[in-house]
Amino acid sequence: MSAAAANFDSVARGYRALEYLALGGDLERARFGLLNRLTGRRSILILGEGDGRCLARLLPLVPGARIHCLDASPAMLALARARIAGTADAHRVTLECADVLTYVFPPARYDAVITLFLLDCFEPAQAANLVTRLQAALQPGAGWLFADFRLPERGLARIRARAWLALLYAFFRWQTGLHTRALPPSEELIRQAGFRCADSRDFQWGLLRSSWFVSANR
Repeated sequence: MSAAAANFDSVARGYRALEYLALGGDLERARFGLLNRLTGRRSILILGEGDGRCLARLLPLVPGARIHCLDASPAMLALARARIAGTADAHRVTLECADVLTYVFPPARYDAVITLFLLDCFEPAQAANLVTRLQAALQPGAGWLFADFRLPERGLARIRARAWLALLYAFFRWQTGLHTRALPPSEELIRQAGFRCADSRDFQWGLLRSSWFVSANR
């Protein structure tokens, strides 16, 4: 079972409350702390947009940019659509229900991609395949806004992170049918695809990380 085969509709409406109950505001800080790095981008791909909070914050930062959002959950997309409905910028957004593991991305279309707490849903081979396909969909010099869970290298922070990750994976396996049980090496996969980290912030003793990657190919 892939992440796309999991059903996130069941947690869509309560997702924001669940985040705050678990980790307070740090999940939002990890998502949006580097969002201003996208200023000046013109064609942006968002994978696993969720309930539209990222989209609503991003639109005023990138006037004139076209934004393409893919999510496998119709319920999440409905929330995102409602969040931007009636705004002057809604016409710049394409919301599409799709499995990102099988979606055929147009070559060299986007100058930025956003994956916020998405790659943690995949097995290592799935994540590697997705990163490779995204690399081909991005223009030279493209940026990659990444936020996700991570496992610190040592000490109490690592022990604490292991406990949190075990709990979170168990919860989403129960609620959504998500099969994945451990983090893929997401940041390393992005680096291997030719991106360098230009900025990074950690939260929750290193359990959460937000990073801005830039393509080395110009």
